[in-house]
Amino acid sequence: MFKKILIANRGEIAVRVIRACRDMGIISVAVYSEADREALHAHIADESVCIGGVLAKDSYLNKNAVISAAEISGAEAIHPGYGFLSENSDFVKLCEENNIKFIGPGAKAIAMMGNKAEAKRIMKNAGVPVIPGSDGAVKNLGEAEKICDDIGWPVLIKASGGGGGKGIRLVENKAMLKNAYDMCKAEAVASFGDDEIYIEKYIENPRHIEIQILADEHKNIVHLFERECSLQRRRQKIIEEAPSVFVDEELRRKMGEASVKAARIAEYANAGTVEYLTDKDKNFYFMEMNTRVQVEHPVTELITGIDIVSEQIKIAAGERLGFCQDDI
Repeated sequence: MFKKILIANRGEIAVRVIRACRDMGIISVAVYSEADREALHAHIADESVCIGGVLAKDSYLNKNAVISAAEISGAEAIHPGYGFLSENSDFVKLCEENNIKFIGPGAKAIAMMGNKAEAKRIMKNAGVPVIPGSDGAVKNLGEAEKICDDIGWPVLIKASGGGGGKGIRLVENKAMLKNAYDMCKAEAVASFGDDEIYIEKYIENPRHIEIQILADEHKNIVHLFERECSLQRRRQKIIEEAPSVFVDEELRRKMGEASVKAARIAEYANAGTVEYLTDKDKNFYFMEMNTRVQVEHPVTELITGIDIVSEQIKIAAGERLGFCQDDI
């Protein structure tokens, strides 16, 4: 087990990881920007290191500063939390190059699942249900129009690198397509630095269901049931509920098995979440895989009694899961 872990984040998730370290007898190292000198996480950690200026790019997103802080403090591992560098495959490689363990999935899995169009293509080829739409990125407006005609209106145009509800346009008919296509590409560049987009059939009155998974480095994978996050404002989740009143035992089993399959395809290790849309007939479709612990992980901890952050640390240290699917 690690003796010392650096938390490359701030706020609630940094405090959460510090608490897990304390429970496990591990020394915690906080990093903070100049703006966060008096922040809670910087005060309650066993050690704290200032890594740069007020702007995130000068501190929490500064890969070299984070690595230097780990080396200076003697931390053997880095927990990225969520946001910032948590899904940055280049940072994972940098950790590996400096013999520091990244508490999360490998660079390959992060890169594979990070591009939503590519992730969807991989899942489709593996037999995991996906929403009808383009097979990967859309090359031009003409191709977009053909895809929309084939799958039927309405559709969603989405940024391949999207997240947080950004880079999405609902297109109800052909007359709306060009403007929505251009706007989505522009927003994709502005928000994610990449204008690649893909198209999906719009599911009317959907439920948004996500499945929490844990996978160790010995190919043992379990799911921790579902969370429903259908209640949203501007595509941002407002309430997480578990168990979902919509999901019955059969659907829970099918979605869980599909999520374990998705993790196995991605050669995934550590905590992750597979997100789906379901229609009124309880058909479910893969949307994306979040390759990190999520803001809403405590909801699952409350219904299962499993400490997900502690499990992340154990997995990164090479331990096997201490339970199987039937135990949960």
